[in-house]
Amino acid sequence: MKNRIISITLVLVSLLQWGCTDLQEERLDESEFGSQAELISGAIAPAYGYISQVWRHTNYYGLQLLPADEAILPFRGGEDWFDGGKFIATHQHSFTPTNDLIGDAWNQLTTNISRTLSAIEVLRPLAEEGDTAADAALSEMIALRAYLNMLLLDSWGVVLKKENSTELSEVLRAQDAIDYIESELLSVVDIINTTRAPGRITQSAVWGFLARLHLNAAVYRDPYGTPNFNQDDMNAVIQYTDNIINSGNFEISPEYFELFNDDNNSNAELIFALDQRGQLREEHSRWAYWSVSGDMFPRPEFPSADGTDGPAFTPDFYQSWVDAYGPVDPAEADARFFQKNTDVPPELQDLTGLSPLNDQDHYYCVVPEEFEMDRGVIRGITWGPRKGDDGNFFTCDGGVRIYPLQLRTGNSPARDVGYIDHTLEIDFTAEGSFHNTGYRCAKYQFSRTSNNGNHFSSVDLVLMRLGEIYLMRAEAKLRNGDSAGALTDVNLLRAGRTARPDQTPPALTTMNLDILLRERGFELYWEGFRRGDQIRFGTYEDSWTEKNDSDPNKRLFPIPQSAVDAASGIDGFLVQNPGY
Repeated sequence: MKNRIISITLVLVSLLQWGCTDLQEERLDESEFGSQAELISGAIAPAYGYISQVWRHTNYYGLQLLPADEAILPFRGGEDWFDGGKFIATHQHSFTPTNDLIGDAWNQLTTNISRTLSAIEVLRPLAEEGDTAADAALSEMIALRAYLNMLLLDSWGVVLKKENSTELSEVLRAQDAIDYIESELLSVVDIINTTRAPGRITQSAVWGFLARLHLNAAVYRDPYGTPNFNQDDMNAVIQYTDNIINSGNFEISPEYFELFNDDNNSNAELIFALDQRGQLREEHSRWAYWSVSGDMFPRPEFPSADGTDGPAFTPDFYQSWVDAYGPVDPAEADARFFQKNTDVPPELQDLTGLSPLNDQDHYYCVVPEEFEMDRGVIRGITWGPRKGDDGNFFTCDGGVRIYPLQLRTGNSPARDVGYIDHTLEIDFTAEGSFHNTGYRCAKYQFSRTSNNGNHFSSVDLVLMRLGEIYLMRAEAKLRNGDSAGALTDVNLLRAGRTARPDQTPPALTTMNLDILLRERGFELYWEGFRRGDQIRFGTYEDSWTEKNDSDPNKRLFPIPQSAVDAASGIDGFLVQNPGY
């Protein structure tokens, strides 16, 4: 095994000189860096490690998920997940500059950018002195800073340019922001490492960042108007995605859900991911646990590892699957929709006349370490370990009993006496907010190293993969008028999910923008893309469950009031976005 080190803990000046923060610890392979190993790894580890905070469920991840038509998070039972109304306001597009979800996402993202700057300031002098290891690490930090700035541009319409921690950032918007990010990526794309994927930024990841930048450039130039997708941008997308596809370094994962499993670091489809194999506390499973029922215990070997009854799919997003497959259940038609892992014996499947009050003998037995909950879109009554009034699991010879899940959370009339029945309908009414409402997303596996469903995860958070690359190339071809080429790319991706042949998605026969947006939803759901996709495809002002706002100004979030106030003494420095 490679030797790992604990990075030094640094205190960094924030990007805009608005305060300081302590860094989390993170390990990297010291052997890569030669004589300056500790200094180099100690510089880059905090920047890489902090990505987990940026993409935390209550930071940037939630900010991409909830404003879109794919997810909704009500005030569960009038007792869970209200948090000052920030999740409801984000979904309804009624957010303001004081919304904590927006503020937390901004703060974590700008902190991460500041950490890349700190690393760059350490590495650049070493690189200029001829240290090749420092030069290689410097390229990664420049690329990481560009990626993080692109997230800032995507959500707030600004980029923060800064080369010296003692100076004030330059705020860039629109074409100036695009040009800066592109120049940063182009400055390293031909010299950055090509082999350290997926936990480190490689040449392929930089190509992917450049493809994303050009795919969204029309929106970034004019975030409130109708995007003008010019041919030069689309040709650039095709060029960069061609580079990745033709490299031969990546393959479509035959089993879709293996992309999001404990051992996904070795999955050949991953291009860039947050490496979480160190089992640190901040290596989190929140993408896995946030949607799952609080009465589901996916890791019975760890009795406190449960879900939390957070967001669910909107009925509107689910309907897009139904519309696509008509009379065929999406679970039977598309391997990306559902993976059946609970092997309920046929004689137990009929629950007629049963309830938690009389079904004590209606179970099957599983060794705790071998239990695996169903994955994908979780509907209706699901099965899992059940606890008694003493808080301990019901056991059987050699294992735990697997029952239909009992509803024991919240204030639904079915509490304690009924099963958890995840319903399609979910909204912000009292009845629509019960803890059982809404179909749930279990895309990511509960990590087998996470003892509470929150921390110590070994599942890498996927930030770029080959499936997205094919979809970007398809979209660029389609916007250039090549619908046949777009159809070929989409069908190649669909045909690649072969691990369960009966559920391999069938080939499509036609392609247009509506179908392509739908296909991006099917492939990339709950991975942080849907908000941007809806803006680019022109559906973000549409109405869906509990959202009727049609103001184009809401395409960008307000700059947090705390940031605006902190910059108020600098005339014209950080101007609030229109509409707030």
